[in-house]
Amino acid sequence: MLGPPAQNTHRFRNTKETPKMKVGFIGLGNVGGKLSGSLLRNGIDLTVHDLNADLVADFVARGAKAGESPAQLMRDCDAVITCLPSPAASDAVMQEMLPEVKEDKIWMEMSTTDEAEAKRLGAMVIERGGAAVDCPVSGGCHRADTGNIAIFAGCDRATFERILPFLTTMGRRILHTGELGSASVLKVVTNYLATVHLVANAEALVTAKAAGMDLNTTYEAIKISSGNSFSHITESQVILNGSRDISFTMDLVKKDVGLFQEVADRANVPLEISPLMVEIFDDGIKRYGDRELSPNIIRRLEDATGLDIRAPGFPPEMLDDEPEEPGYEVIPQGKELKAAE
Repeated sequence: MLGPPAQNTHRFRNTKETPKMKVGFIGLGNVGGKLSGSLLRNGIDLTVHDLNADLVADFVARGAKAGESPAQLMRDCDAVITCLPSPAASDAVMQEMLPEVKEDKIWMEMSTTDEAEAKRLGAMVIERGGAAVDCPVSGGCHRADTGNIAIFAGCDRATFERILPFLTTMGRRILHTGELGSASVLKVVTNYLATVHLVANAEALVTAKAAGMDLNTTYEAIKISSGNSFSHITESQVILNGSRDISFTMDLVKKDVGLFQEVADRANVPLEISPLMVEIFDDGIKRYGDRELSPNIIRRLEDATGLDIRAPGFPPEMLDDEPEEPGYEVIPQGKELKAAE
């Protein structure tokens, strides 16, 4: 469980008043279904659309409206949120919505996508008088489900102020990252770090087991030490349980690391660890399939050593142990000092 936010690093916003704008949500998968569920649970006027009719029917049964098409959502809603599995899917949806974009319409891209693609699609919206935001989330599906996930938002400040009530309904900690595209860069940076930590945790747990350490004790030693990470207190638990279930698969990890590598390539940064991550997950996909759960990357080492990296007392999936609370904007440390310069 994360502790309370550090003093002077955020300010609370009044989120008790339900925003009056109509919101459309396209993409009701693992993440999108949870984010849109938070909107619905908190009284937002919500219209949903997904290729899976059963997912739409479930939302309608809970009080949402069923959207006919992406174009209809953009026509009838004030803001449309997309949360889709690939840049290609976002592009296809945007082409349907674009004729209905006009002044005061807002497109919010919550998919994990490429900075350049977010800017390209956003420019189309802005050219037609609308506003565009890339606002990916970070923190795991278990926190998306409770409205406690972190959300990055890249857009002009005026647009950020307009959408903040929706963001604080879907998430706990909201960070305005700068201009359009900046949130997508930071999203792939954080996903890359989570991947590095996952692979390092796998190596650490297998090595500890091979050295004769008790895995329950090993988990606690890492947790209370300088070796701790968000990945350890979440993914290591389902690894040790044996379920390996965080609702995230190896092909998605490879996509995210690839997006990070593209950011580095555009900036001419000579990375060393990132290419190795791609090789490791290429091998994992070859062995176990692209839809294998991502924490099962540890199976490469289990297979090589013959060791079983499981221990009693750990949960099969992560549940958020923080109560749902009003979200707030996170103010970057030192931002006031920079503004005064």
